[in-house]
Amino acid sequence: MKGLMDVAGGEGPYLMLGCLFMMCAAIGLFISNTATAVLMAPIALAAAKSMGVSPYPFAMVVAMAASAAFMTPVSSPVNTLVLGPGKYSFSDFVKIGVPFTILVMVVCVLLIPVLFPF
Repeated sequence: MKGLMDVAGGEGPYLMLGCLFMMCAAIGLFISNTATAVLMAPIALAAAKSMGVSPYPFAMVVAMAASAAFMTPVSSPVNTLVLGPGKYSFSDFVKIGVPFTILVMVVCVLLIPVLFPF
């Protein structure tokens, strides 16, 4: 937590939301989206508390980032289900998933604070 606050805490809540999204996306590469949300929610809430802002946008970013599991077949049960029948490879998920995850991150970081103000 201290390292995350050192990197993004002084720069404002938007950068912190972006960092949280990237952390969730990185963790989601290796474990399920549900486990990612469970692991990251306390970190997000603690970050919001230490910054003195509302925890709602931080919790929503974690929920959205954990649900944006596009980059690997491991990150979501649906991805695993379509892997075999669709004859997709691991690299297919990466080629499509990375740009799509970046797009979702930008949209979330910009729009979530509009719906759930700091």
